[in-house]
Amino acid sequence: MRPRTQSDEESNVHRGASSHVPSHRSLVLLASLAAILLAAWLAGGIAERWALADLRRTAEATLGLQVGVLAAEMQKQTSLPLALAADPEIAAAAEAAPPADLIGRVNRRLAQVAEATDSAVIYVIRPDGITAAASNAGSPGSFLGRDYAFRPYFRQAMQEGAGSQFALGTVSGRAGLYLSRRIGSAGGVVVVKIEFNGVEAAWRASGDGVFVADARGIVLVASEPAWRFTTLRRIDGDERRRIRDALEFGDAPLDAIPLDAMPLYAMPLYPVAGPEDLVRVGQGARPAWAALRLAAPIPGTAWRLTTLTPLGRTVERERVQAWIIAALVTGLACLGLTALAGRGRRNRARLARASAQRDALEARVRERTLELTDANRMLRLEIAERQRAEAERERLGRELAQAGRLAALGQFAASMAHEINQPLAAIRSYADNAAILVRRGRAEEAAENAVAIGRLTDRIGGLTRQLKGFARRSSAKREPVALSEILHNGLELVEARASAARIPLVVEGARPGLRVLGDGPRLEQVVVNLLQNALDAVQGRTDPRVGVQVVEEAPDRVVVAVRDSGPGIPEAVRAQVFDAFFTTKSDGLGLGLAIARGIVEDCGGSLTVQDDPAGGTVFRMALAKAGGLGETGVAGPAEATT
Repeated sequence: MRPRTQSDEESNVHRGASSHVPSHRSLVLLASLAAILLAAWLAGGIAERWALADLRRTAEATLGLQVGVLAAEMQKQTSLPLALAADPEIAAAAEAAPPADLIGRVNRRLAQVAEATDSAVIYVIRPDGITAAASNAGSPGSFLGRDYAFRPYFRQAMQEGAGSQFALGTVSGRAGLYLSRRIGSAGGVVVVKIEFNGVEAAWRASGDGVFVADARGIVLVASEPAWRFTTLRRIDGDERRRIRDALEFGDAPLDAIPLDAMPLYAMPLYPVAGPEDLVRVGQGARPAWAALRLAAPIPGTAWRLTTLTPLGRTVERERVQAWIIAALVTGLACLGLTALAGRGRRNRARLARASAQRDALEARVRERTLELTDANRMLRLEIAERQRAEAERERLGRELAQAGRLAALGQFAASMAHEINQPLAAIRSYADNAAILVRRGRAEEAAENAVAIGRLTDRIGGLTRQLKGFARRSSAKREPVALSEILHNGLELVEARASAARIPLVVEGARPGLRVLGDGPRLEQVVVNLLQNALDAVQGRTDPRVGVQVVEEAPDRVVVAVRDSGPGIPEAVRAQVFDAFFTTKSDGLGLGLAIARGIVEDCGGSLTVQDDPAGGTVFRMALAKAGGLGETGVAGPAEATT
């Protein structure tokens, strides 16, 4: 072992001395920072008190001015009902059966007075509560003939001679103060409504928050529209029901006004303004702002006017300026004291900083190595988790595909059962008719029914192939087909049912030779489905009617409209009638119209539904017209009126 030398001892002494430098410097920095913070806090508190005192004096002056202006506005209108109640013509208008010319003169006079005094409306109520004359008699929202016996201001005036109420207008929907006065001889009531739109606009222009609340704490007039009909205190259930019954504030929820007490950091302001005077105002999505709240009663009423003067524009500015000045002065003083330290201590501190930086660098290298190791391990875990998630996704995909195939099979089976039911019903009808004709010896007509049964059997086979193609979402054929033949074959399937139910089938506009593009058997299926639905709709009606109208709306467009005189389809479910499995019938599957729309769209057309102006429902099938005219269509039910 190497013996210790004097240089080693000196190094130890230097290291020992230098170890005290960071501690000493930290103490100096902490003391300086504490001094700066303390000076800034004290200066800010003093500046806040001075600024708030000035702000309070200004706010009190503003409050007095606002109270005076509002009281003057209300006082100007208060004497108006008294003067009008003494008018002989107005008293005569409140009688039971005043002359019509008198009512006209009173209406014109009330309109002139309302315009001259800036009143919202002036009206006269008879003792039974019905309005006899009004200044808005010529406007769409006239009060003439309306019953206001339920209003508290009317009952109060009838009982005590005068009354007042702040409420939401049941006709205009605008809030205002209703001043009422009983008419001495006639016994009716004259009412003047005051609206405060101009006052609220002036409050908003001032930039301060201002509102007026009644004795119950309900805000009636406010510079912020969202504050109107909020409350300063909780309204119990009985009071809410009474307010609802009197229709005072409509459907207003009477929620609490967004005023909250200031947090504890505002305590330095309390010697100048109590905690109840400092509030934080919330305005929905806008940021909340601190305000000084002052309130004063309005003379002659039970109302109180409250002003909310923002603190941010004055107090915050003074506080920040005091912070900055105090921090700069204190910081410069501390800096001057620190500069007086010895050079030797600064050199030792410099060496200590270099050593500390080296140690910090090594620590950061170790931390970074640990972070990379942890990140590598987490990456391997994430890869394994993603592999498991991918395997689970593939498994769920296979199960979803299997479920889709099963759902398609179910839809195909339900569609087959629904669509084959219509030709089977016709076959049953032809078979019953053939049996009757055979018993009567009318063999030739029975043979025609047998031929029709064979044709319908072939149609069932074609229908089966069509339904399979529909289930596979295959595109339909588009070829020229005779529209009269489509209508004839479709009507043939339903005319037996229509005749048995005594429902006339009327066909209009199906001229011979008209051809459309599409698949004939599938379009016949659509026609049969629409006619069956129409017959279902008029079943049991006193005057049942089902009609088919063919309209050539454009050179290349033909519309087949199926009308019925049924009850119609409600607006709420009309958009769903073409959805699969949606039905309004107790025994329906809800697939007929969905399949019909699919067939028409495969043929390049559209199928829509709308109300018939004459009553009932109209289904419109729009198809493309074929380029040329072919053979004349087979005459049948499509070309005649049954």
